[in-house]
Amino acid sequence: MAVRKFNPVTPGQRHKVQVTFDDITTGTPEKSLLVTQKRSGGRNSAGKMTVRYKGGGHKKKYRVIDFKRDNHGIPGKVTSVEYDPNRTARIALVVYANGDKRYIVAPAGLTVGQEILSGEKAAPEIGNALFLKDIPLGTVIHNIEMNPGQGGKLARSAGSYAQLNAKDGKYAIVKMPSGETRMILLTCLATIGSVSNSEHSLQISGKAGRSRWQGKRPRTRGVAMNPVDHPMGGGEGRQSGGHPRSRNGIPAKGFKTRSKKKASNRYIITKRK
Repeated sequence: MAVRKFNPVTPGQRHKVQVTFDDITTGTPEKSLLVTQKRSGGRNSAGKMTVRYKGGGHKKKYRVIDFKRDNHGIPGKVTSVEYDPNRTARIALVVYANGDKRYIVAPAGLTVGQEILSGEKAAPEIGNALFLKDIPLGTVIHNIEMNPGQGGKLARSAGSYAQLNAKDGKYAIVKMPSGETRMILLTCLATIGSVSNSEHSLQISGKAGRSRWQGKRPRTRGVAMNPVDHPMGGGEGRQSGGHPRSRNGIPAKGFKTRSKKKASNRYIITKRK
């Protein structure tokens, strides 16, 4: 997979950088795993706008993803690698020996025809889901559960991965994509490898219309508002707007918002950078 630059035939293509779709093997999704999505457009049940800068966008159907990987001991064959409009990573359609079809988040290097397995019998190879107790130290992993049987919650976006650093008692010590080191129970599942489409972060949309296709409306800067609308608004002429903060007055640029009383704080060994 690579990125593609465009000739400036139009103003929108002058700075556009897009990921190529070489890794995608089909453009037709599995019908049985599609669910219709209803979009709010930022409105509540009364039709009042409660979230700004949302609305429009292309119609999408949700692909039901198997984050739990609970078909233990049953081999599955990768039949296609597909684009998913709901996430940055690619997804792979897996057909299991019992006839079950499921989508998984595709790891980098997963190919059509490859066989994958989950559970205690699985080898620590790309695409296989194992319990943390069975994974060798230093292995790169993704789609990690926080509680046993909950389904993968951590390291699921394009190009992200975590690393299994140590095992201590009933906990594994895992280094997160953020740089945080935390303890996770050894009975939690994780998938071997890093997530596909690592070049996603190199993309440049090239034009405002692409954001509108994604359902994002233009965002007004706080500095451009009046004092009644935003803490950074107002001033004669072009004023800087004071300390950067949100509309509710919560400081940005370095202000920590994590609760000091959060129950999961005791599982964090070193905080993210």
